[in-house]
Amino acid sequence: MPLKKRFANVFNSPRLKTREELKFTALPKSFYEPSAKVVAQQLLGHFLVRNTSMGPAGGPIVETEAYLVDDPACHGAPGLTPRNRVMFGPPGHGYVYLIYGLHFCVNAVCRPSGVAEAVLVRAIEPAFGEAFMRHQRPVSKRGDLTNGPAKLCEALHIDRGLDGIDLCDPKATLWIAENPSVEDFRKRHGPIITTTRIGITRAAALPLRFYLDGSEYVSRKGVTSVKMSKR
Repeated sequence: MPLKKRFANVFNSPRLKTREELKFTALPKSFYEPSAKVVAQQLLGHFLVRNTSMGPAGGPIVETEAYLVDDPACHGAPGLTPRNRVMFGPPGHGYVYLIYGLHFCVNAVCRPSGVAEAVLVRAIEPAFGEAFMRHQRPVSKRGDLTNGPAKLCEALHIDRGLDGIDLCDPKATLWIAENPSVEDFRKRHGPIITTTRIGITRAAALPLRFYLDGSEYVSRKGVTSVKMSKR
């Protein structure tokens, strides 16, 4: 079901509480069929949603990174392994992995089956279900709740148990919903900035990180900026 018109601008406020107030529709699998470089930019402003017993928790995506098939930093580069098998599957599924033995990161798989590409979700704005997120990740500053890939996974209780989840299924524990006002959201929180990626050594100079410059929940601004968009 589409988001009700009366909630078109509700994500200016972080205080949504009930499932009835949120009427989402999932982004279709076709959304994830293009290259991760394309999808990473198109995901900005759409909603990462965690279904919980307290109602939905999550918010608009404000920072992403793309990992491509010919990219040495991509987990799919070595070929199919038990860890990265989801990347080689159909588009629109969640690829969740553990880093440093401590933290989880969540990605949206792109391209047809057999082509390993994915978009790392680096940051979201905590627009709804904040009580759930604060229970999972008790922090003093709201700006620190979801402003990084490991932080948002902790706040939304995302772990390897969600690896392979269908992000196009609204009944799934974790999925991505369309923001019908995404263009307006990008204009209000833009411009979209393109930079090099963060925290990697291989192919570190590739301009494959994208974020909304007006959002206070971006993990890190600046780095090597290569392009700006008014969207």
